[in-house]
Amino acid sequence: MERGTEMNVAWRDERVLVTGGAGFVGRHVVRALRDRGAAEIVVPGSAGHDLRRRDQVLRLLGAAQPTLIIHLAARVGGIGANRQSPGEFFYDNLVMGAELMEAARAQGVRKFVAIGTICAYPKFAPLPFRESDLWDGYPEETNAPYGLAKKMLLVQGSAYREQYGFNSIYLLPVNLYGPGDNFDPRTSHVIPAMIRKFVEARDRAERNVVLWGTGRATREFLYVEDAAEAIVLAAERYDKPDPVNIGAGFEISIAELASKIRSGTEYSGDIEWDHTKPDGQPRRMLDTSRAADEFGFRATTSFEDGLRATIRSFEDLRA
Repeated sequence: MERGTEMNVAWRDERVLVTGGAGFVGRHVVRALRDRGAAEIVVPGSAGHDLRRRDQVLRLLGAAQPTLIIHLAARVGGIGANRQSPGEFFYDNLVMGAELMEAARAQGVRKFVAIGTICAYPKFAPLPFRESDLWDGYPEETNAPYGLAKKMLLVQGSAYREQYGFNSIYLLPVNLYGPGDNFDPRTSHVIPAMIRKFVEARDRAERNVVLWGTGRATREFLYVEDAAEAIVLAAERYDKPDPVNIGAGFEISIAELASKIRSGTEYSGDIEWDHTKPDGQPRRMLDTSRAADEFGFRATTSFEDGLRATIRSFEDLRA
């Protein structure tokens, strides 16, 4: 049976509110929910649905009457965007999560799926990152405000579970990528940012591409369709307070990533590293065993296949 095609009877009775459902990850989550036969899926638009404002959150939940909420809406960006607007990244993500979960609790929503971030982990967490290491240090400084704001969803969910019996779960996805990603150089993450740089340098016949940092930092990447499947599986099968890593279980250096993207975009120039720019967190790789054990998730898309599809999507977008 192909991924996402199985029917779960429970979905036929669910009214699912997906904040951020029109975004990069959200579109894939909505598709996975439809494949499972969810009774009703509500994707709020940005107009009149500012999740930082309590009155608009209450109005949204009053109209939607969800039984389950998947909270994907977030203010996100790469290292540059986080360094430029740390206050906005902290406030927007903190308040959106706090207001939405409180309204969900007050309205009696059956389940709340909170999407955290790998940026919540300590800067020097041992590899692979295990959920038990989450509180053993301060996050990497360039994205700590964002990481800590998203981490408060875990704290709020745990507190609400203890006091109110509220069923909130917390997922920690690794860096995501895939077709439909954000390729805006001002706010994009590393893979779409590199793809755009190499493609534009190729088309302009530029002799070199300058990239941030040293190239020595490592990252783990998860294809967006796999991430969506993990989120829906957790919504379907997981009801415990413990946070769960969502990843692919491999590590690649930024330098090796750049080499793969240069090859995949057929750029023949040189790569130069700007050592005055930060690397971000030194290393990232997740222990993904809890997701496999608790709700049967394992990533199925190879990095090579996913990278080819992402490059092709940008080429198609430009064409």
